[in-house]
Amino acid sequence: MARLSVNLNKIALLRNSRRTGVPDVCHFGRLALQAGARGLTVHPRPDERHIRGSDVPMLAEVMRPYRPAMEFNIEGYPDDRLLTILRDTRPEQATLVPDAPEAFTSEEGWKLDPVEAALATPAIAAMKALGCRVILFIDPDPVVIARVVQSGADGVEIYTGAYAAAFHNGGHAAILDQIAETALRARDSGLVVNAGHDLNLLNIPELMRAVPFLAEASIGHELTADALEMGFAATVAAYAKALGA
Repeated sequence: MARLSVNLNKIALLRNSRRTGVPDVCHFGRLALQAGARGLTVHPRPDERHIRGSDVPMLAEVMRPYRPAMEFNIEGYPDDRLLTILRDTRPEQATLVPDAPEAFTSEEGWKLDPVEAALATPAIAAMKALGCRVILFIDPDPVVIARVVQSGADGVEIYTGAYAAAFHNGGHAAILDQIAETALRARDSGLVVNAGHDLNLLNIPELMRAVPFLAEASIGHELTADALEMGFAATVAAYAKALGA
């Protein structure tokens, strides 16, 4: 059974289109936890186009009665700004992405070539010293796993965007095999195995059959879109059930 960590970025994006504070990110964080999520995810980018820096301590306070059984996951690029946020918040999990702060979204994982390793490795050590489990966002590529182990990270989040796109077109078997092979190698190397990006109620079941030991899925965009039809609490419950099927 994989934990559902609800990514609140899209709730914040909608809020930021007005100056009214609606929808309230903290309110939806509480709804998610009450409806079956096992954690919350945020990605406080420097441009604050969705989650703002000021949201993070408020959401940490929302989560305080639930932690550590339900986990706070903060995503971001490993720079001094992110380290300050982590130091102030002490989330259970920090997920590091390699995309530059101005990137549209996170669609490419760490390769951990010498340049990337020089950036990531000291950041990983600093974040682990704060008590965070450190996860690296990677492409479904088994070759990268040995480099992740060498970096000192605790686990990986396997990018599932390509799988979701292929699933939509009915040709996802090959990429799902790559995800499964990457996940198996990660597990056998002692790493935590998470997944995320464009997962939904249709493509989650096959992913879970291929990677039954998945620890967590961070889901925001598709979940928020489904909530427009199904209602937020009912959608969170449906996603949590799909990950436990």
